[in-house]
Amino acid sequence: MRLALFQPDIPQNVGAALRLGACLGVPIDVIEPCGFPLSDAGVRRAAMDYGALADLTRHPSWADFLGSPQRAAGRLILFTTKGAAPLHGFEFQAGDTLLFGRESSGAPPEVHEAADVRLFIPLAPGARSLNLTVSAAIALSEALRQTDGFPTGAPSG
Repeated sequence: MRLALFQPDIPQNVGAALRLGACLGVPIDVIEPCGFPLSDAGVRRAAMDYGALADLTRHPSWADFLGSPQRAAGRLILFTTKGAAPLHGFEFQAGDTLLFGRESSGAPPEVHEAADVRLFIPLAPGARSLNLTVSAAIALSEALRQTDGFPTGAPSG
């Protein structure tokens, strides 16, 4: 299981995603360019003390991400408000990569076309969307639950 962020706009969301990945043992892919400078120091600052625990792979472009060894296996699952199916009716597999688009504009057509599956998280009437990392946590929790992929240790604090 992997979590991928397509050209994120908000550094705090990347930091929260890195913490999420570190705590759940899930690698994170960040597909650049980002809407902010993504320096090593910036990643450490955004991820706080979880940066060292996070398994982060940076990809300079969408094409680089698609051609990376991490994409060799498993399905690409795009979460989008324009998704074709609800999250709760989908069967995840351990090798899936859960992909989330930009906070400001979502995912462009070429990302939609590359996805094996497009899903949405159902919301109450009148609600537009959730925060990127909240959406990622919901999706990742369901995927890990289905694939028995949650870490087995108790929190250490």
